[in-house]
Amino acid sequence: MKNIVIIGCGQGIGFATAKLLSENYSVTGISKTENSEIRDLNITFHPMDILTGNLDDIAFPEVIDGLVYAPGSINLKPFNRLTIDDFKNDFEINFLGAVKTVQKLLPQLKKSESASVVLFSSVAAKIGMPFHASVSASKSAVEGLAISLAAELSSQKIRVNAVAPSLTDTNLASQLLSTPEKRDASGKRHPLQRIGNAEEIAKMVEFLLSENSSWITGQIIGIDGGMGSLKL
Repeated sequence: MKNIVIIGCGQGIGFATAKLLSENYSVTGISKTENSEIRDLNITFHPMDILTGNLDDIAFPEVIDGLVYAPGSINLKPFNRLTIDDFKNDFEINFLGAVKTVQKLLPQLKKSESASVVLFSSVAAKIGMPFHASVSASKSAVEGLAISLAAELSSQKIRVNAVAPSLTDTNLASQLLSTPEKRDASGKRHPLQRIGNAEEIAKMVEFLLSENSSWITGQIIGIDGGMGSLKL
């Protein structure tokens, strides 16, 4: 059975991914937050803030076949109200946490015959959206990291891709979807006329970790209801 590590498995897309993968993989999950169902899953769970915790305290499998870095942030403000600390916080959560995790687990990934790393960007890294300066900048850094690592690690048969969702129905987006009117308006901004859900994003992550995607690397894959590429 292949070993998968999921950072940010406590809620949202990370939890949906852990739930899906726990059926067919040996999953190690790390999160600072705990979904009430997380300990009911067939995974090895470690409560830890990835930014401040010490990964040396966790006994990871000797061989890691897949790594998913799912933490994210939604900090939407006019540019003149964003502080330097806002930018630093988004970069730490979205980018530096991914760097820290990949560097720590790279020796175990190299031992796999077909390792896959999945990072998370955002549709906001591709299209200009008001109030997204901090999130967009940090997610753009993730995309640069993904394609650079894909090139650097290809000779070692480690694939690296990023998933770039649009607004998804998760706890992270709860304030943006707090009323039926907001939910309806958000859905209508997408060509497919709805927002996404965590389970369909998780299915893409599962695909990217599997042998079915063995010839896919260095890609930024939009799951965004068409927002990132269509204009109707």
